Amino acid sequence: MFQISDKVLYPMLGVGIIEAIEEREVLGKNKLFYKLNMPQNNMQIIIPIEKATTLGIRQIVEPDILENILTDFHIGNTDPSIYEDRRYCRDLNKSKIKTGDIYKGTEIIRDLMRKNQRKQLGAEDKTMLNSARRMFISEVMQVKGIAQEQADLLLDEVLLIFKQETVLTQC
Repeated sequence: MFQISDKVLYPMLGVGIIEAIEEREVLGKNKLFYKLNMPQNNMQIIIPIEKATTLGIRQIVEPDILENILTDFHIGNTDPSIYEDRRYCRDLNKSKIKTGDIYKGTEIIRDLMRKNQRKQLGAEDKTMLNSARRMFISEVMQVKGIAQEQADLLLDEVLLIFKQETVLTQC
C-alpha cells in the first residue's frame, strides 16, 4: 500500500503524487481510494486501492536504477517484426506501455528510434513514441528533481549518443 506523498507512476499518464487516501461508499460498501495529483497533466485521479496493482501503478524507480537505464539505453535487440508489420508493432508497444514498466517504456523509445532510422515513422508510431517519451520524462523529472526541459535535454543527449552508436555499428 502506498502512503500519502508517495510518487507513483500511472501507466500511460506518467508520475503522480498520492495526495490523500480516502474512504468512500460505493454500492453500499466502504472502500479506500488513492487520490492522485498528476502535475504534468493538471489532473486529479481517484483510484480504488484494490485496483492499483491491476492498473500497473508502481513506485517511481530509485536514482541508481534510472542511471543504469540511461547508461544502458542502447543495449538490447529490437524485434525485427516491428519493421515490417505495423499491427504487430502497435500491439506490442501498447502491451508494453500499459504495464508501466520503465524498462518496457525505454524499449519502446529505443525500438521506435531504430525503426525511424530505417524509415520515417507513421502517425501511430509517432504518437506511441511521444507517449512513451512523455511517461519516461515524467519519471526522470521526479527521480532527479529536475524541470521538464532538463529531463527532455537529458533524454535527447542519451538518444544522440544512442543514434551515434547505431550509425557506427552499421558502418
